[in-house]
Amino acid sequence: MKLRQLSEEIEIPEGVEVSVENNMLEIKGQKGSNKKNFSDFKVYLKKTDKKIKFTVDGVSRKSKDFLNSSISNFNNMVQGAKEGYLYKLKVCSGHFPMNVVVEKNKVIIKNFIGEKVPRVADIIEGVIVKVSSDIITVESSDKEKAGQVSANIEIATRIPNKDRRVFQDGVFIIEKAGELIQ
Repeated sequence: MKLRQLSEEIEIPEGVEVSVENNMLEIKGQKGSNKKNFSDFKVYLKKTDKKIKFTVDGVSRKSKDFLNSSISNFNNMVQGAKEGYLYKLKVCSGHFPMNVVVEKNKVIIKNFIGEKVPRVADIIEGVIVKVSSDIITVESSDKEKAGQVSANIEIATRIPNKDRRVFQDGVFIIEKAGELIQ
């Protein structure tokens, strides 16, 4: 008895180069390259001339979710390889002037609410962080990495057990991957 499968074919857009090997998808484009292993999603990939086929065993709701998540990941990887992702963060300091610098693979935030010990956020490999006055830009071809570095910077300036309406100092994401945060 053969198990039923769900599958969907997606056309590979122009301007990107796609390769599949052992369920490892690699996409190269103008802004960089992305790699992702789709074995965790229980999805099988097969590349033909101008298309890539996503196949998952079973026809349950969970199988459809795995298939749709894989397709969304593929689309994000293609967009990242073609255009890249850009996050913007704003340095807000109402009480003490903060100093934010990038050193090697770390973002160092000095004099945050008058603290003597600087706060540090890690930068993942493949992500570019630039600081200009009170705006920090995080750029990468991988959406997950750019988002994680932005979150690392924002979390580094979190003040626990304080009212956010009073203590508004910190670094906050104001724009992520092309959409403005209100």
